[in-house]
Amino acid sequence: MSLIRGTALQGYAELVDELGGDLQPLLDLAHLPAATIGDHDSFVSYRSVVTALEAAAAATGADDFGRRLATRQGLEILGPLGVAARTAGTTGAALQAIEQYLTVYSPAIAITVTAPPRSRMAELEWRIVVRRPPPHRQAAELALGVALRVLQLLAGADFSPRSVQLRHQPLGDPAAYRTYFGCPVAFASERYALRFPAAVLSRPLADDGDVHALAQRYLSTIAVPTASATADTVAELVRHMLPTGTLDLDLVAGQLALHRRTLQRQLAEQGTSFAALVDQVRRDEAERYLRETDMPLGQLAGALGLSEQSALSRASRRWFGMPPKQVRQAARRVSPEVENEERQVTT
Repeated sequence: MSLIRGTALQGYAELVDELGGDLQPLLDLAHLPAATIGDHDSFVSYRSVVTALEAAAAATGADDFGRRLATRQGLEILGPLGVAARTAGTTGAALQAIEQYLTVYSPAIAITVTAPPRSRMAELEWRIVVRRPPPHRQAAELALGVALRVLQLLAGADFSPRSVQLRHQPLGDPAAYRTYFGCPVAFASERYALRFPAAVLSRPLADDGDVHALAQRYLSTIAVPTASATADTVAELVRHMLPTGTLDLDLVAGQLALHRRTLQRQLAEQGTSFAALVDQVRRDEAERYLRETDMPLGQLAGALGLSEQSALSRASRRWFGMPPKQVRQAARRVSPEVENEERQVTT
């Protein structure tokens, strides 16, 4: 299910060429046929897209490759989903359509738009919903850059987020991020997200009810169901709930509208268990934070839903054979280029 339409790389070839890169070796490395690049009717591996983005950034020396590529993309990359969004009655309804039917574009990613009743702020969160994704910093910056352009198209050119959250450290000059997004950017955060005034959601669009209804009906016939108790779904819920410190089987089962025994049985049929998924997600998150951030170890323990730093130290020895400080030091001795190559081989 980790697929995405070829329009995810719309403008990729042109940007690589402008930056002085050699396109074909990058496509060969990512196992991407040239004909699929920018083609909405083609589905390609999402991991291949991630590899192509990271490799292009390394090959061209453009730390902001993902952000640059986003300026060449917009609502049109979503195909019929973009039509449904543009013909909605309000900006909020357009985002709701994208959230509901994003699997038509890619089952590997998702967005969630939230606007708490007592808050004047709304949030658009982007996330990958496949297990153990490769490092995807360029892909995340591309996604948030496209989200910014889509919101400017829907809500008006004057739209500007109030803040942006990135899960990784800055790639290059931190000040360039504020210039690009037009607002403060927080790094090493718990999510990838844009925050903006909730009033934006009620801005009217030049809607076309008939076209919108037609697009919705078409999308409903081809959308991939997302409410399922797959190991990937459970792992994603676990990742979001870890920092709350309230994670348990009953809570996750409730989120999926399943009885705990039903969830246990379905996971067993997939060769795993709830405890195993929790441990794997904790391990993956710990590895990412240690590799990509300078988060203090006590804070990291809390982000992983562990009771104290000593619990993190014990878990790190079990996962990696060394304490967390040594894991971080070892990761810093590996260059980003070598790290990408190693992970591409293992995936």
